[in-house]
This record gives sequence, C-alpha cells and structure tokens, in this order.
Amino acid sequence: MPPAPLTVPAAGHPAPPAPARAAHGRGRGCVITRRARFSASHLYRLPELDAAANQERFGPCSLEPGHGHNYELIVAMAGPLDADGMVLNLSEVKHAIRREVTEPLDFRFLNQVWPEFDLSRPEGCLPTTEALALAIRRRLAPHLPVVGLRLYEHPDLWADVLAGPTIDPMEAFLSIRTHFAAAHRLAREELSQTENEAIYGKCARPHGHGHNYLLDVTVRGTIDGRTGMVCDLAALQRLVDELVVERFDHTFLNKDVPHFATCVPTAENIALHIADLLSAPIAASGARLHKVRLQESPNNAAEVFAEAPQLEMAPAALEALAAVG
Repeated sequence: MPPAPLTVPAAGHPAPPAPARAAHGRGRGCVITRRARFSASHLYRLPELDAAANQERFGPCSLEPGHGHNYELIVAMAGPLDADGMVLNLSEVKHAIRREVTEPLDFRFLNQVWPEFDLSRPEGCLPTTEALALAIRRRLAPHLPVVGLRLYEHPDLWADVLAGPTIDPMEAFLSIRTHFAAAHRLAREELSQTENEAIYGKCARPHGHGHNYLLDVTVRGTIDGRTGMVCDLAALQRLVDELVVERFDHTFLNKDVPHFATCVPTAENIALHIADLLSAPIAASGARLHKVRLQESPNNAAEVFAEAPQLEMAPAALEALAAVG
C-alpha cells in the first residue's frame, strides 16, 4: 500500500498541533552519583592514652603534627525522575556537597573541624576514613536523597557507608587494596593437553604464564565510637600480607601453593581460596570479611562474597559506588 501523501497546510491555515511532550521517564527510579575532592590532614591520637600507647595502637598515624591526604568522595543518590528527566538538578547537588562538605573540610585539620572529632567530648572519635564518611553522610542527608557514599583516603584505602531505614547507622565497609605477582597454568591433571587446550586455550600451555594481580579485601563492621574504626587497619593489612601476599607473591601457584596442586588456579578459585584464608582471622579481629575482588588483568576480575550478599541493603547504591570508583 503506498504511503499517504504529505500534506502541507494551505496558506493562512495553522499547522496541526505538535504531539504531546514525552514523559522523559517521569516517575521511574534511578541512582545517580556525584564526585568531589578535597585535601585535609588528620592525627590518630587519643588523649586518654600516653604517647607510647598511641604509638603502639596507631603507629605512624599517631605522630604529631599529623599527615594529609587527597580525599575523593563519591555520593550516590536515588529517586524518581521528574518531568525534566532528572532525579535532581546537578547544579543543586554540586552546591550542596560544596557547602556541606568540601568547603568546610578542604585544607583543614580534620580533628578540629567538626564536633564529631572533638576528642575532649566523650562522644568524640578519631577522623578515620570510615568515621569521616559517616559524618559526611549525616551532613548531606538533610539536603540530598543519599543512599550511599564512598570516601577514598587514597587509591588503596576507602570506606563505603549506606543510608536507608534498614541500614545500621554506625555500620561501614572498609576496603584495602594490595597486589602480588604470580604464575599459573590452567589445566586439569586427568585431561590430556589437547582436552585442556580445548577448555582453557593458551592458558593451558605447559610452562604457564604470569599476572600482576590486584587484590581488594572488603570488611564490614560497626564503627567504634571512640577510635572511629571498623577494625584495626594495621592488623587487617598484616593479615592480608601474611596470609596471602607473602604466600602467593612470586610463586608458580600450581607448584608452590599446596591448595592449587589439585585445584585449578583460575581467578575464581584463587579469590575463593583467599576468602577462605581470611574469613576466620578477620572475624577474630572483630570485623567480618564481606568481599574479595581479584583482578587478574585489566580485562578479567573475580569477586567472591564471603558473607551472604545483603541485597536488602540498597544494592543499587553499592553497585553505583563501585562502578564510579
């Protein structure tokens, strides 16, 4: 059937009305993120402890006059789209974060900025990464529909806090990043070389190959009201170094790590084994191992949740923060 002919309004006659404006997703839910940066210094020193006890507890972080970081903040916000196709006006978001967070904190000594960190008060705590993230969340909550935020102290240390009616207001996720170099061969001993190459491709070649692995370990716990910590950060770093890095670094995993004598050292199996090694020692430290992420190359990574993923804890917020980070 031929198309209907195009009709042009006769001179002096108005054009037909334009179609109604599209709804632009109005009412549909969405999570958005905004990044901000600031530089600040802090000191880990409790007045109720003497210099030796502070040094033993907090190491170099207790040395006066303190030390500084270039912090990076990622704020996740959620809500329905308005008629203009936005959850929020990003200009308003930018100004709220600047007013409530970056202007008060940038180039400041965190111990003296906000009352949460006034250690002369019984409720005052140290301005750790996780305690600072919690304080930022509290300040933004009256102004923005925050569902979570991530605060990087540096690229190898960050904290996540979530928001919502079912969220423990004092809970945080603390993550550390480290690395090791190792070689492996992907092959099952009961199969022939041809069969292994059919499954694992080049990774089955007899002499193996190597990677520079990046390892992220995330723990979850309640922030201590005085130290501001989910767990002893130095102790967590020692556990990961002793139980994983020292055992795996510069090894041929199939031959040097007993577990992989009978278990193919795929990225997935390595991540699972690391989670098994760390779960109990981290639990003994007072936190809970939440997740292990092992990046084998820029294109390959495996994630293992050591505890049941708490999907009711606003998973969209965690996913949005991880994607931006």
